[in-house]
Amino acid sequence: MAETKAQISSVDPVWTQITHEAHEAVNQEPLMGGLVHACILHHKSLEKALSYRIAAKLTSNEMSMLVLREIADQAYQDSPALVEASRADLVAIFERDPACHRLLQPILYFKGYQAVQAYRIGHWLWSKGKYDLAYFFQMRISEIFGIDIHPAAKIGRGIMIDHAHSIVIGETAVVGDNVSMLHSVTLGGTGKEEEDRHPKIEDGVLIGAGAKVLGNIRVGHCSRVAAGSVVLSDVPPCKTVAGIPAKIVGEAGCDQPAVSMNHMLGPKG
Repeated sequence: MAETKAQISSVDPVWTQITHEAHEAVNQEPLMGGLVHACILHHKSLEKALSYRIAAKLTSNEMSMLVLREIADQAYQDSPALVEASRADLVAIFERDPACHRLLQPILYFKGYQAVQAYRIGHWLWSKGKYDLAYFFQMRISEIFGIDIHPAAKIGRGIMIDHAHSIVIGETAVVGDNVSMLHSVTLGGTGKEEEDRHPKIEDGVLIGAGAKVLGNIRVGHCSRVAAGSVVLSDVPPCKTVAGIPAKIVGEAGCDQPAVSMNHMLGPKG
């Protein structure tokens, strides 16, 4: 690989780096040419590439790729914050996931990144009062990616969902900036009440695989939820909780656990 992660992170135009990687990918494996050209090299910007990728993934006999792409294009045009968030998510994955060696990878291959970008379009639709279209996006994201995020949920930027299988995020959930979570995480409710019933995850939180955070509770900034835990009450900032039900077992271990991705408990965790 010609560039190191440090070199790539210093490049200002993310799209320039992505297209460079796309050309390298085609040179190294010509059989990938059709996919790479369709998803990356035929487009002039990240948002155009994402609108194509999202539409290609979510299309079905019930709604054409053309219509889905027009919806995504309109969302990106109307809300530049969506593009900013997509860039922040991309950089977050590149910096935190040791299996990610190129900015190109999440766009082409990582369903966590693709699903979150599709959710963002659904959330935009929800904010515009287009509820049925938003529900359609939720349905297709769940069917294609195995990730169920209600379009009304509020999710910040710099999000990494690693592996991303069986993620559930409920309607009144709020996820802050720079949060990392692994597969099979649930941010769910605890009953049939229709009011504010889902967790509030503050900035910089790390949630381990299989963790369940239930009810209208708050997980404080830069805290850690250990894998397999069931969290039923508030978590103070900068703490680690573990167990069923989860209890405080120590400090978070570092200033930014969502960035370090350190899940280990003990003197170094």
